[in-house]
Amino acid sequence: MGRTLVIGDIHGSLRAVTQVMERAAVTTADHLIFLGDYVDGWSQSPELIDFLLDLKTTHKCTFIRGNHDDLLMQWLHTGEYSEQWFNHGGRITMERYNALAEDKKQIHILFLEGLKDYHLDDENRLFVHAGFTNVNGIHHEYFPRMFYWDRTLWETALALDTSLSTEDALYPKRFTHFKEIFIGHTAVTRIGQTVPVNKANIWNIDTGAAYRGPLTILDADTKQYWQSDGVDTLYPDEAGRN
Repeated sequence: MGRTLVIGDIHGSLRAVTQVMERAAVTTADHLIFLGDYVDGWSQSPELIDFLLDLKTTHKCTFIRGNHDDLLMQWLHTGEYSEQWFNHGGRITMERYNALAEDKKQIHILFLEGLKDYHLDDENRLFVHAGFTNVNGIHHEYFPRMFYWDRTLWETALALDTSLSTEDALYPKRFTHFKEIFIGHTAVTRIGQTVPVNKANIWNIDTGAAYRGPLTILDADTKQYWQSDGVDTLYPDEAGRN
């Protein structure tokens, strides 16, 4: 039986992906679940998507949509973008894609369009980039963009009174629908960590690869994890999203 391996936010760091996959000894028997944000930050966003396209021909891969992936797709479709995106990793991505051949852009657009909002496995484990807002769960979400933009799920987990049981009326109902929830989106470096953080039944795998942190792969069953070097050391001539 292969492993279920969860990969955190990559942000254009192809060197980190190849390094951490080697450290995790990834095989074709493993199911690789990527939590999104493949682009923006480091300079290899197009090469990273090419790598993922090749990877899915040899490995079982599930690709979740991140907010940065959606922003890139919208720009590739319309040419429109926000200053916020431009200043948070989009600039280098735009420069790289402006130099890309049109046929390659179209292949990448198809990849971005095909990303999943979430993945729910047979063990009732949810894999989603950011979270969801509806107290009744993902199938009742009124705002699908929240799957890749929400931060309240993680903020609620951080603020949760650990003395509460799941039966307590004050326990967040959102947490009760799934055995476990695996997310990225909000880097744990914000709370001074560079390793996966577990709060309640939520595992945050974004260990700050967009900045100076490592990229992480987590075994969803055993919770063993592997990390790349700090991504800034792999791109010493770049600033990332710092």
